[in-house]
Amino acid sequence: MMPAARESLLDAAFTALARRPWAAVRMVDVAAAAGVSRQTLYNEFGSKEGLARALVRREADGYLAGIERALAVHGDHRERLTAAAEWTTSAARDNVLVRAILTGFWSERLPSPTLSAVPSSSVVPAQRRADGPLPSPGELVATVRDRAVAALGGPGAARADTADLVRSCELVVRLALSCVAAPPEQGGVADLIQGALRS
Repeated sequence: MMPAARESLLDAAFTALARRPWAAVRMVDVAAAAGVSRQTLYNEFGSKEGLARALVRREADGYLAGIERALAVHGDHRERLTAAAEWTTSAARDNVLVRAILTGFWSERLPSPTLSAVPSSSVVPAQRRADGPLPSPGELVATVRDRAVAALGGPGAARADTADLVRSCELVVRLALSCVAAPPEQGGVADLIQGALRS
């Protein structure tokens, strides 16, 4: 299948999820909305569970791509970590799947794919990847922390500097998650992160 058709199917599934609980989302409706046959949908994802896993994987990848963009902004460490925290809170606010991935709370409206890998006979590489283990909230925190350390730490950084950077990155990620659970006032994320990094 063409990657564009796969993306269209995932977009259609995401749109359907915004309108009704995942249990009420029908594969035939997703296929019709994407302009492909139901058989094409099953050929690509294998099952509704396969579609759910691919959708969750795509949203997790999109969140992580946003983290990379935030860490690449110009500015000092504090500004870049603040951008990553603000992205985390806005992504979770705007995307129910990102919020579930980050918090581990999957409401009955959402698909709840198993986090562990599932056996896959899929010949579609993208689906084999989706069938791999999905990140738990703790693993996602570690991934974001490690990406932040890699983006902010230079190759010549001293070991003590790296340890401080790891702690700062972990702190920022966990503060951002607390802001997902209990959003601060407008602009409060930046103030919270900046204050924590000054102390």
